[in-house]
Amino acid sequence: MATYTCSSCGMSVNMACAKCGAELAHDSLTKDDGSSVAIAKCPQGDGKVKSPLCCGQDMACEI
Repeated sequence: MATYTCSSCGMSVNMACAKCGAELAHDSLTKDDGSSVAIAKCPQGDGKVKSPLCCGQDMACEI
């Protein structure tokens, strides 16, 4: 399961798809300008979301 942790305060979250219940997997998207964005996606193909924020910054996910 993708566990996202805040590097500032240490809070962590696990995420699951509300549609099918599958654990979301960490991934990334490459934007048109070449930069990448961390995402969490449903392994069943139900969708994806940008990684969560905490303390004003993206939370990190160790793969």
